[in-house]
Amino acid sequence: MDRTAEIVRNTKETQIRLKLNLDGKGISDINTGVGFFDHMLEGFARHGLFDLEVRVTGDLHVDCHHTIEDTGIVLGSAIREAAGDKAGIRRYGSRVLPMDEVLVLCALDLSGRPYYSSDVVFPVERIGAMDTEMVREFFYAVSYSAAMNLHFKMLTGGNGHHMAEGMFKAFAKALDEAVSFDERITGVLSTKGAL
Repeated sequence: MDRTAEIVRNTKETQIRLKLNLDGKGISDINTGVGFFDHMLEGFARHGLFDLEVRVTGDLHVDCHHTIEDTGIVLGSAIREAAGDKAGIRRYGSRVLPMDEVLVLCALDLSGRPYYSSDVVFPVERIGAMDTEMVREFFYAVSYSAAMNLHFKMLTGGNGHHMAEGMFKAFAKALDEAVSFDERITGVLSTKGAL
């Protein structure tokens, strides 16, 4: 079964090409023009064992908003496409992940219903060239495009870099669990018979 997706999205604000393989080895090739965001996406790919290629040309002369939000839209679309009919997958995933002094919880459900919830408040406004408020915008966009429930809880806060990195890595591990197969599951894991 080929669980890959390639999405191209062009607007007046961003031009994005993204390739995702849910059954990869954690290999990434990423250039969004925002260094810290590239670092976060590389961590997502590596720790989720997803192969991920991302090329973004965005209106960074304005700010980083459209580049990051639109990449979230495209990544969410790729997750949804690559997951296919979701037959045989665990559907749910969660991870409590330590990142030095930080402890973050991520839980998700590939339910076909979008919902995003987060209590994360960053102690700084920017990390490198990335506004920290864009972490929420990114994951919100992913959750709605992928049609998943996505929840974050910052159990112990600390350094802003560690908080963001913990969120991206926890999301990677939770998603890896959710898209993994369980031989006991016949069809989709739902009483409705569809997700």
